[in-house]
Order: sequence, then structure tokens, then C-alpha cells
Amino acid sequence: MLLVTGVHEEAQEEDLANEFGEFGDPRSIHLNLDRQTGFTKGYALIEYDSRESAEQAIEELNGKDILGQQIEVSWAFLTNPKGEKGGAKGHRKRHN
Repeated sequence: MLLVTGVHEEAQEEDLANEFGEFGDPRSIHLNLDRQTGFTKGYALIEYDSRESAEQAIEELNGKDILGQQIEVSWAFLTNPKGEKGGAKGHRKRHN
């Protein structure tokens, strides 16, 4: 799953689908909206069926302008040193 930050507040799912669809059909696109304003919160989660599609999207779209705003694209989740899935970006499970 990819984490996309810097998403323009007026972006729609179809804007992201058009850009990220170039690398394979995204399984899901989750774009959080602020209930009070109706605008996006500035980030999205995008899931592909294949790791290769996700890696290519990161390589090609990280730093690209979408709707006049530069986005950052990275992995949403990390793997800890033992190979177990970790939590959100930058967080690691503690082992006692």
C-alpha cells in the first residue's frame, strides 16, 4: 500500500486514478475528506495488486505535480528487521 502526501485539497479519486492507473489498475484508492470543508485532508492511500506496480508508481510519481501541487509517494507500511509487517510509516513494533 502506498501513502501519497501533498494531495491538493480539491483533488478527486479520479484525479489520482488517472495518474496512478498508468502503472496498473489500483485495487483501492482511499482519499480522506474533511467533513466540515468537504476538501481532502492532503493524503491518500493507494493499493495495487502487484508490488512491481507499486514500486514503479513510487519511482515515477514521487515529486510529481498533480493539480499544481507536488506530491510525495512512499510505502504506507514498513517491515521490521524480523520480516514481520510493521505499523504505519516510521513506527516499529517493540519486542520485549
